[in-house]
This record gives sequence, structure tokens and C-alpha cells, in this order.
Amino acid sequence: MNILLWVLQVLAAFLYGSSGVMKVFMFDKISQDVPSFGALPRQAWMALGILEVVCTVGLIVPAAFHWQPSLTIVAATVLAIESIVFIGVHIKYREVTPMILSGVLGLVMAFVAYARMFLQPIV
Repeated sequence: MNILLWVLQVLAAFLYGSSGVMKVFMFDKISQDVPSFGALPRQAWMALGILEVVCTVGLIVPAAFHWQPSLTIVAATVLAIESIVFIGVHIKYREVTPMILSGVLGLVMAFVAYARMFLQPIV
């Protein structure tokens, strides 16, 4: 179980980290073809990108160094909640593929948070 959770955490960190970096540094380029980026102002998307990058660090660093491992649970929970919000945005703009991706990632983050809290805590 521990190996599965680490694989999920690293994959999620890669996906959310790259998404966050793109929102912060490449917003103009990535937002041209995606209608849902019009749902929020640019500053809000930048803040969400920074949040994703911070949570990416939170998925890996506290668990790897066994320092404040509850921060890994918090990071996974925040990303799961963000994914739920994004599902609503994608529904509004009728974007099926991003809606499915947000749903899957949200479920994975909810599972990681639950598993790191109850099934395989980091001690």
C-alpha cells in the first residue's frame, strides 16, 4: 500500500506541479484555446497555480522527510477540493475531457488523503 501511495503522490505531484507552473508562467499561451479560463480573472488563476505548486511540494516533502507528515494529508485534501471546484467550472463550459480528468485526479487525491490518514500513515 505504501508503494502505491508513493506512486500516486509522485504522479499527482508531477501533474499538479506542471499545471500550476503553466498557470503561473504560461497563462496567456494555455488560456487561448480553453474557454473555461474565462471563468476567473488572470490573478485568480495565478493564485490557483501557486496553490498547486505549494501543494505539490506538500505531497512529497513532508512525507519523504517524515517532518509534519500531516501536511501531506492537507495538501492532498486541498487538491481534491480544488478538483471538485474545477469539475463545476468544466460542467458550466461543457468541457468533458477536463471534467473527467479533474474528477479522476480529485478521487486520487481524496484516496491519498484518506489512506495517509487511516490506512498507511506516515510516522
